[in-house]
This record gives sequence, C-alpha cells and structure tokens, in this order.
Amino acid sequence: MTMDIALVFIVLFIAAVMFSTEKVRNDIAAIIIMLALTWLQLLTIDEAFSGFSSNAVISVMGVMIIGYGIEKTGLMDSLANMIIDKVGTKENRVIAITSATVGVMSSFLQNIGAVALFLPAVKKISSESGISPQRVIMPMGFAGILGGTLTMVASGPLIILNDLLKDAEHDAYGLFEVTPIGVALLLSGVIYFYFLAGKILPGERNRNKGLHDELLDIYNLPKQIYEVDINNESKLIENSIEELNIWQTYEIHILGVYDSGSTTYIPWRKTRFNKKQTIAVFGDQNNIEKFLKDFSLEAKKQLEIFSELENKKLAGFAEIILPPDSTLAGKTLREIAIRKNYKIEPIIYIDTDGNRLTLMEREMKSGIKLIVFGRWEDIISLKESKEFVVITEVENPEKENRSDKKYYALGILGFAIALILLGFPLPLSFFTGAILMIFTGVLYKEELYKAINWKTVFLLAGLIPLGIAFEKSGAAKLTAETIIGFIENFNVIFIIFIIGIVTAVFSLFMSNVGATVLLVPLILIMSENFGIDPRAMALFVAVSASNSFIIPTHQVNAYIMGPGNYKTGDYLKTGGLLSVLFLIVSTTMVYFFYI
Repeated sequence: MTMDIALVFIVLFIAAVMFSTEKVRNDIAAIIIMLALTWLQLLTIDEAFSGFSSNAVISVMGVMIIGYGIEKTGLMDSLANMIIDKVGTKENRVIAITSATVGVMSSFLQNIGAVALFLPAVKKISSESGISPQRVIMPMGFAGILGGTLTMVASGPLIILNDLLKDAEHDAYGLFEVTPIGVALLLSGVIYFYFLAGKILPGERNRNKGLHDELLDIYNLPKQIYEVDINNESKLIENSIEELNIWQTYEIHILGVYDSGSTTYIPWRKTRFNKKQTIAVFGDQNNIEKFLKDFSLEAKKQLEIFSELENKKLAGFAEIILPPDSTLAGKTLREIAIRKNYKIEPIIYIDTDGNRLTLMEREMKSGIKLIVFGRWEDIISLKESKEFVVITEVENPEKENRSDKKYYALGILGFAIALILLGFPLPLSFFTGAILMIFTGVLYKEELYKAINWKTVFLLAGLIPLGIAFEKSGAAKLTAETIIGFIENFNVIFIIFIIGIVTAVFSLFMSNVGATVLLVPLILIMSENFGIDPRAMALFVAVSASNSFIIPTHQVNAYIMGPGNYKTGDYLKTGGLLSVLFLIVSTTMVYFFYI
C-alpha cells in the first residue's frame, strides 16, 4: 500500500465520521474534504475544484431552475390536487402513489430531473393532507433512484454501461432489457414504504393541517390558524380588541375580521366585534381553547373564508429588524400604531441579546427583531418604507400568478427531455431549458440564483474530488481487486451478492458513474474466470451503482436533504434496510433471469 492510498483511506474515514456525527454541516464537511485532498497533494487544484464544473452538479443546478419555474406556474399544484382527489390523505397510500409516480417518471427523465420536477407537488400534497413533508420527500427521492433502473437511459451507470460493453467487444443491451430488474426494485421499494413508513421515516406521523413555514419551525411557533364565527350570545360583541385586553390575557392574535362580505386583515386595536362576523385567530392551542371557552365560541374544523392564509398566497410570516437610522427608535409598538399604520401583526419580539419577549410595551431599539404576520403587499410596503429591514425574502404578489405560463413551462420541460433522449448531454439540455424559461417569462431573471439550493451544489461539488482521489491513488482498484480475489472460490450467488455490496459501497464515496467505470472492466475479466456470464455481471454492477441510500452522497439524496430538513442519521435509518432489500432483489433477479 502506497502513502497516497493510506492518506485517501484516512480522509475517507474522517469524512465518514463527519457525516455520521453531523458536528459539521454536510456541505461544509464536503468542502473540508476537498481542501484536505488538495493540501495533502492527492489532487491537483484543477482536480479538487472540478466538481463545480462536473456534469452532475451542472445538471442538478439546471433541474433546480426548471423545477422552480414549473412550481411558479402552479402546474404541479394541479397534479397534486388530482392525486389528493384520487388517493385521499391516508399516509401510506399518499407515499406509495407519489413514490410510484416519480419512479416511473425516472425511467426516461433521469432520477434527479424527476425528483426536482415532482418536489413542488409533494410539498403541496403534504400541506393539503397534513402529512409531514419529511415523511413524503424521502420515499419520493428514493423511488426516483430506484426508477433509474427501469430503462437503459434512466441513469448514468446504465447509459455508460453500453459504451463499456462495446469497448470490451460485448453486445450492448436494448432499451428495456433491464426493465424486469427495475420493476422488481421499484415495486419492492413502494411496498417497503407502504408497510414500514410509520416505523422508519422521520417527522410527525399525523401532523395537523395548517401553516408550514420555516420561521414557525425556527421559533417554535404554533402552526394553526383558527376560523371562528361570532354568535349572538358571545361576550365579544360590542367590545374592542383593546378593551378585552386579548393580547395580554390570552397571548393570541386576531389576524382578520370578515363582516358583511368585506375582509379586514390585521384589525386595529380599537376594532369592535359584532354579530355574524367571522374572525381568524392565531396562537397556542391551549390559549385558543381558553379564549373560545371564555367567549362562548367554537372554531371551525377548517379554514373557509380565510383559506388563503393557510397556503401563504395572500399573506404570511416575515422577520424584520429595526435599523440604526430608523425614526421609530425609542417608541413603543403602541406609539407606532404598528397595526393601524403598517397593517402587520407582531407575533413575537426578540431583543438584541436574543431574549424572546411577550411584552410589547417597551421602547424599540436598533437591532431588535420582530416576527410579524401580514399581507405580502403590506410587508413589501413596510420594506419600501425604510423604517424596518425585512429579512425574509418576499415576492411581489403581482408576479406570483403565472398560470398563463403553464404550457410554456410544460413545453420547455418536454423540449429538455427530448434533447436528452436524442443523446445530448444532461447539463446542456437542462440549462437550455432553464434559459428558455427566462426568455418566455416563466421565470424572472432575478429568480435565477434563488432557484438554486447552493448547499446542495457545494455538497456535491465537494464530494466529487473524493471519488477522483479514491480512483487516482489506486485505493479503489486495490480495494476491488482484494475483495474480488477473496471471493473467487465462493458459490455463484454469493459472488453476485458480494459484488453488489462492493459496488454499493463504492457508489457511496464516489459517483455512481465512476464506480461503474472502475468496476465493470474488472468484473468482465473476473466473471470469465468465475465461469459467470460477464455481460450479465456488468449489468448487475451498473444496477447496483444505484444502491445508494444510507448517506446523502447520491445527487438525489443531496438534493432532497434541504427541502426535507433531513440529517445524515435519517438516511441511515430509512435507507439501511432498503439497501439490503435492494441487494436481495437485484441479486435474485440477476441470478434467476440473466445468468
């Protein structure tokens, strides 16, 4: 063993520790690995930073942009509504149908493209059904990987396999020759999640429908808005919000009042309650229940008049800070009349020391933070006033309705897929589609960089050099030859099983295409020595390269990590058993149907 090989194994071990302990954020850990390989002179500068120009990373960026554009048109909302109407909101059925749909889409679209395209629909389904997105996104992503085994153009390893076979003077595989294995793998994955979702997936099992906002998660705020009709017997009638001291007594917030066909959002403190009004109330469930009991009220089962508050189309939460030059410094919220003058509802108040306060009757100081609720147009007006700095990214509501661009988005997606099927490179095809979305108005140019999840980009770009070093140093070849030499006297099915494990392990720490390119030539030679059909074993290696579920190094796993708010341990828990199932099913299919 050379010094370079030893150093690569040390870096590989450190990488495994960082990803498993999560003491360092994954994207930063990947960059640390990339820099370490360079300082140890295992890679050149060009090799170390080659991940940023790799086909995988550029393709991921392209599909992120296309997926973002499709989301803005509401196209996937329509698909999500159709699925909900047909399937309902039962968790295991929702997971099974969404997973199967993405898996089938992956047979021609490539797994990362299918997952990116379907992600907005999954978020919508999660919101409407009350299922935690963590419990839907991961099965969908894993199904996208499994679906990559359905055809010979569905994943990088299978695409490159035919070239490797031709170079070795073996017959190439036809488009659907791998399909029996792919169907078995996808079906087993769907069944796996259908029956075991409750035990293996992270997130809440039966989350109430309601608001799903990042700020609410960060500050541990309630997720529910309640709609309440004011009946004739309620003690609210003829009293104002201020007179009843609602904020201080119950620590709840009146977000809207509907009266005789007219809706007022963020009512002023002197607003009086009347008969037959309907109000939108936000706060902790126990406080809401106390408020309803004291005033002889009953909350509706779901939002009707105020339903737009739940999907964030009309209004939402924002984080704002008082800047040093604000004229509001030294004044209280009452003196500012923040509800009357700015049409926003202060939810919590955080001082410059990070202390969370409920008392609003204190002077505003530079640097204080407020979490507020309001209509987007009012929050934009607040931003333009320069009295507050609005930290939360807020879209102009006039720009949000792009339903007239649905057919443009669909056509561009179809065009990008057609380019891929015609043999054009993935990054070229997806980025062409991304630019067309700007020219057709599906996306605004200022949204281009926002559409990209940069943590995912840096995670992938930082890990790709590890695979290069693994191969360049000779560590990969040494590992493969050692293992294959060890198993040469085993029974055929055990040889297949071990090769599946080796391929899966290699695909965790280097690209699945890289693992295929490295292992297929070795397997072709070794299979002839073993007396096993080398062509079938090469196919098995290309399929097994997709067995990458237990850490977020596969581009699909890296892509869904942010939207799903997953930790590395979540992949290990959910993907560990799936990896074993994948290995058993693929080994069985190859042994009985291809050898």
